[in-house]
Amino acid sequence: MRSVTRKEKKFLLDAVNAAQAEARVASILAADPHNGTSGYPVRSLYFDTPDDRDFWAKIDGLRNRRKVRLRTYGADADFALLELKQKTNDNQHKRGLRVPRADAIALSHGDLTCLRENQDPLAQELYGIMSTWCYMPRMIVEYDRAAYVVRENSTRVTFDKRVRATEANTNLFDPNLAMYPVIDPFNVILEVKFNTFLLSYVRRTLGTAVDRTETSVSKYILGRGVSQDFVS
Repeated sequence: MRSVTRKEKKFLLDAVNAAQAEARVASILAADPHNGTSGYPVRSLYFDTPDDRDFWAKIDGLRNRRKVRLRTYGADADFALLELKQKTNDNQHKRGLRVPRADAIALSHGDLTCLRENQDPLAQELYGIMSTWCYMPRMIVEYDRAAYVVRENSTRVTFDKRVRATEANTNLFDPNLAMYPVIDPFNVILEVKFNTFLLSYVRRTLGTAVDRTETSVSKYILGRGVSQDFVS
C-alpha cells in the first residue's frame, strides 16, 4: 500500500505563463524519469455514489471529503492503482493499492469481488466504503503531465495539459476513447504538492505563477460539470 499525506495547491495558467513557469522549474528541479520529451499520459476512472456524494461534497466546499479513483498510465498497462484520496482541512491523504489489469477491468465494470477477496487493509476498507455507499464507475479523465520533484520535502510540481474526459465509456484500458475537452486547450493546471511548507527556492522558481489566486479546480468536477447544467 502506498500512503502519502501532504498539502496541495492548484493554479490555472494560460499557455504563455505555463511555458515560462515550466522552463524555470525544469532548470532547477529534477524531472520525473517518466517525463520523456513531452510528459506522460495519466488516465483516471472516478467512482461516485448514485446521488453523487463526492461530487457534491466538493461543490459544497466540505472540509472533509474523499475521492475514489482507478488510475493507469497507458491503455496497454498491465496494472492500475486504486486510490482513496481524503481531504481534511488543508491536508490531503492519499493511499493507493496496485491491482492487476484483470481486476482493474472488473472494477471498471462495477465488480468489487477482487476487493472483497483481497486481504490488504486498504482493499478491505475500500470494499466497505464502495459497497456500503454503492459506488459505481462515473467517468474517465485523461491529461498529459510533466512532473518535477524535490525529494527533500516530498515536493512535486506538475503541469497538466489537454485535460479531457468521457462519461460514455468507463473502460479504463480502451485505446480509442472518444473524449471531450473540459478546459480551454490553451490552459494548463499547475499543481504544487509538498509536506508541511513550500521550500522558499521552489516558490522563487515558480515565480509569479504561485502569486496568482489559487484555484480549487478539480479534474473530476471539471469533467462532470460539462454535462451537469446545475454547475455554474
